[in-house]
Amino acid sequence: MPEGDSVYKVARTLDRALRGRALAAGELRVGALVGAELAGVTVLENLTHGKHLLTRFDNGQTLHTHLRMDGTWTVVRPGRRLPRSLDPDIRVLLAVADGPTAYGLTIPVVELLPTSAEHEAVGHLGPDPLRPDWDADQAVARLEAWPDRTIAAALLDQRGMAGLGNLWVNELCFLRGISPWTPVRDVDVPALVRLAVRTLRHSALVPGAYQVTTGNNRRGQDHWVAGRAHHPCRRCRTLVKMVPEIPNDPEQRRTWWCPTCQPGPERPAPP
Repeated sequence: MPEGDSVYKVARTLDRALRGRALAAGELRVGALVGAELAGVTVLENLTHGKHLLTRFDNGQTLHTHLRMDGTWTVVRPGRRLPRSLDPDIRVLLAVADGPTAYGLTIPVVELLPTSAEHEAVGHLGPDPLRPDWDADQAVARLEAWPDRTIAAALLDQRGMAGLGNLWVNELCFLRGISPWTPVRDVDVPALVRLAVRTLRHSALVPGAYQVTTGNNRRGQDHWVAGRAHHPCRRCRTLVKMVPEIPNDPEQRRTWWCPTCQPGPERPAPP
C-alpha cells in the first residue's frame, strides 16, 4: 500500500504536469461520476493529507482520491497515451491541451466534492509531517490517548498521525529497538514521533532517499526488517521474524521484527 511519502511524490508529479493549466479533457469513470466533465477547469494544486490526494480546481471543486492497495497515477508526455489494453483500468483522465495527460488507474476511491467540504474526506486524519500545518504535540497526544494499543497498531491508525504505512511502522519500531506489540504506554512516544518525522521527510524530499531506512539505496539493502523474513538481521544476525496479517483485523497487520534487537512482547495468538 502506498504510504504518505509515496502520495506526496505523486502530488508533486501531478503538480509539474497540471498545476496552473486548463484541462482540455477531464473524465471520471467511476460509478455515479461517469460522465462528469472537467474540461475547461484549471488545476490549482495537488495537496496531500496522509495517504489522501486532493486535486483542487478553479471551479470550487476538489477531486479526492485514495490509492489503497492497487491504485496508481501515471503521467504521459504530450502526444502519447496509455496502451489501449489499460483502458478498462482508467478511473481518472486529466489532459492538458498540447501537454501531458495524467491517468489514475484502478483507484478505488474517487470522489468529486466542493473544496469547502474537503474536511468530510480528511477531517478525521491526524497531523501529517509533510504538511505545513504539522503539529507534533497533537500527534503525540493522539497516540498517547491509546495507552493499551500496541504501538504498531497505533501508528498505523491514520487518526493518530497521518502518513505512516506498514513499511514505515516496521522500520521505525526496529530503529527505536521496540517490539511492534509494545503497549503505547511503555513507549517514548515523543522520541518515536520525532524519528518518524525526520525519516518520512527525508524519504519524500531528498533525491535517492525514497523509503531507504538503512542509508544504502541498493536494491535489497534498503530496509532493516521489512520484507526480510528469515534473513539475518543486519545488526545482530538473528533471523528476522514475520507474522502474516490476520484478515479483517486492523490491529493485526503483517509484521517483521528482529527478536534480539527488538525485545518485548510478541503478537498474541489469535482467539
